[in-house]
Amino acid sequence: MVKICGIGAGYVGGPTMSVIALKCPSIEVAVVDISHSRISSWNSNNLPIYEPGLEEVVNHCRGKNLFFSTDVEKHVNEADIVFVSVNTPTKIRGLGAGKATDLAYWESAARMIADVSKSNKIVVEKSTVPVRTAEAIEKILTHNSKGTIKFQILSNPEFLSEGTAIQDLLNPDRVLIGGNQDPEGLEAIQKLKAIYAHWVPQDRIITTNLWSAELSKLADNAFLAQRISSINAMSALCEATGAEVSQVSHALSKNTKIGPKFLNASVGFGGSCFQKDILNLVYICESNGLIEVANYWKEVIKVNDYQKGRFVKRVVTSMFNTVSGKKIAILGFAFKKDTSDTRKTPAIDVCKGLLGDDACLSIYDPRVTEEQIQKDLSMSSSVVKQVSVVGDAYEATKGAHGICILTEWDEFKSIDYERVYENMQKPAFVFDGRNILNVDKLRGIGFIVYSVGRPLE
Repeated sequence: MVKICGIGAGYVGGPTMSVIALKCPSIEVAVVDISHSRISSWNSNNLPIYEPGLEEVVNHCRGKNLFFSTDVEKHVNEADIVFVSVNTPTKIRGLGAGKATDLAYWESAARMIADVSKSNKIVVEKSTVPVRTAEAIEKILTHNSKGTIKFQILSNPEFLSEGTAIQDLLNPDRVLIGGNQDPEGLEAIQKLKAIYAHWVPQDRIITTNLWSAELSKLADNAFLAQRISSINAMSALCEATGAEVSQVSHALSKNTKIGPKFLNASVGFGGSCFQKDILNLVYICESNGLIEVANYWKEVIKVNDYQKGRFVKRVVTSMFNTVSGKKIAILGFAFKKDTSDTRKTPAIDVCKGLLGDDACLSIYDPRVTEEQIQKDLSMSSSVVKQVSVVGDAYEATKGAHGICILTEWDEFKSIDYERVYENMQKPAFVFDGRNILNVDKLRGIGFIVYSVGRPLE
């Protein structure tokens, strides 16, 4: 019986290991983490992350062949395959600060694996890592383990989208496995491939060398972010010329060489991966002397920052060049719908921009806690007076001068906007940063509406 251990009980490790347990009932899967509170949450009825379908998967497998534990060393030692899904943040100091990936958690995990292992293991990179990280990990493992123990390093990057992670895992468009191309490496690839083959068609399981798999993950996120920045750049031009970005994106989507995905203009992209991975890609390019290539990818992030700043400017200028003392309702704080994740959410920069102009914010998100919002906004005692976190959209908008839609939650489409309008200050403004509302209907009610990439009235 194969035993799997997943190190890291976060957004990647928890769901991934849970689905493997669901689809491979004969395999024992342990998810380990040094955080007692996080593991306690996984063992409770209140999981530490929200993801549609996750609770059902965990409840089906937990206690049968899926276990969550803080006994890291025990489960790593017993495992045949160890998935490592630890955090890989951007370095904040030292060489490459602000761009390079900080691999401190990965190195610590590798040293622990080497120290406690008493048998051969396959170690799988699940975190997003720089190209040739496997080479460094292999050195740490081989130089710190008992001499007779052998390790094979595989790269198996995740391609999950938060909000659809369970469906992405159950029905992936591809699974990528990279490994050494010698006999031992190819054998390890086949063992991991056999696990995924329990539910993933063979033609969707792609095998490559280690370096191609590592780079493919960075390239994947960079290309997706590039599409978002491209359509957002077009949205600015649409507003200036009278074109409508929704019509432009629809025309683009019908080009089979382009396709329809990631062509929705918005206030900007967020999440834990896009900016971090592009900055990592920039650093790798710069380290290899590819300055022009690095500068190209830098522009993707610059356009994203520009879009967020442009949105704040539009709010302030539309409301007679000042929002000082005015109540602004913020509907949505997560970086996208169907997740509680706020990492790099555009809402942070938009809120800070409005607070910088002395606005008073009333924030509502159906999944993000008040504690998390306060943490993300780094709220000082003076800022606390300007921000309230409320329990529903009607409370947030009552007495407000304007509304900012910053997350595309479905419930924001079905709000009674006539009721909202009646309870707002006049003129009442709506700034739709996600282009999810019926602009003409809102204008018919009496709102002054700004929608990204659409001409003003």
